[in-house]
Amino acid sequence: MSDYRESYRGKTILVTGGAGAIGSNLTRALGESGAELVIVLDDLSSAVRWNVPSLGNVLFVEGSILDEVELKRVFFEGPDLVFHLAALFANQNSIDHPETDLLVNGLGTLKLLQYSRLAGVRRFIYASSGCSIYGSNAPLPLTEEFMSLHLSTPYQITKMLGELYCNFFKHHYEVPVVKARFFNSYGPGELPGQYRNVIPNFIYWAMRGEPLPITGTGEETRDFTYVGDIVDGLLRAGYFEAAVGQEFNLASGKETRIIDLAEMINAQVGNRAGVVFAQKRKWDTKSRLLASVDRAKTLIGYQPHTSFEEGLSKAIAWFRENWEQIEAAARFGPGVSSAVREVSRQK
Repeated sequence: MSDYRESYRGKTILVTGGAGAIGSNLTRALGESGAELVIVLDDLSSAVRWNVPSLGNVLFVEGSILDEVELKRVFFEGPDLVFHLAALFANQNSIDHPETDLLVNGLGTLKLLQYSRLAGVRRFIYASSGCSIYGSNAPLPLTEEFMSLHLSTPYQITKMLGELYCNFFKHHYEVPVVKARFFNSYGPGELPGQYRNVIPNFIYWAMRGEPLPITGTGEETRDFTYVGDIVDGLLRAGYFEAAVGQEFNLASGKETRIIDLAEMINAQVGNRAGVVFAQKRKWDTKSRLLASVDRAKTLIGYQPHTSFEEGLSKAIAWFRENWEQIEAAARFGPGVSSAVREVSRQK
């Protein structure tokens, strides 16, 4: 076992949002690395209980990061490290529910930092969003030095707010914070739904034999990053001292067109319904996304290893293995996502 994974042996670790896609994969990696105890705090508002790994050293606590009782409960265990992944996800959800977004992503992060300071945690790793905080006018590839106040959704604003709170607690209280900026994570453990990401939704609709709705021209690109690579980056972020006080991208460093993504999924699943096109969403102002991972390579030795084709195959395999549970958990209520589906059925 490598040194940075070995470092978690015997530790007590808190993972907020640990029932989500990244959180559940991180929890499994921590548990299998020999942690004494991995505490998962998740209110299951956008995740499911069966996604949490069933390991003897994993404790699941159903509760909100806004709940003082639950926070006292989990911090009573004395976590050595905190991986703060819980959030109201993501852009459209924040537009539909801006006050909840501010409470969870803003006040929730502040509370986690306050409790972490009082508990004297050795490392606080904050899950930020590189897809969000750079704004729409940043030059590519996106580098950590660029900052923008021209953000187009409450989610983008509150993810930036979380980073600013981290900066305050680092400078004023010397809390050892790390800010990891995720890019378009995908892979096993990610459910489809109204406010979820494009890849699980495309896989879900393809497996149901439905056309895949593309909002825009299909020429838009994203930096899709396999969840296993992000987890590896997080484990490194919790170990290397050079990461403390820093922000860095966790991405693949490669662009993929949305039309190519849709065609690959249809081909792998065997869906002949094709694609349809719908109007681009107003908040979606980025035609391209491509991140630089140079800083993460320098600070923590981060190196994404999973090709997009391999990662997509693993995601589809997970869907097939868990199809009945995934289908039961998928939720597409009123809002932009369901409207896009309706467009796809009419065309």
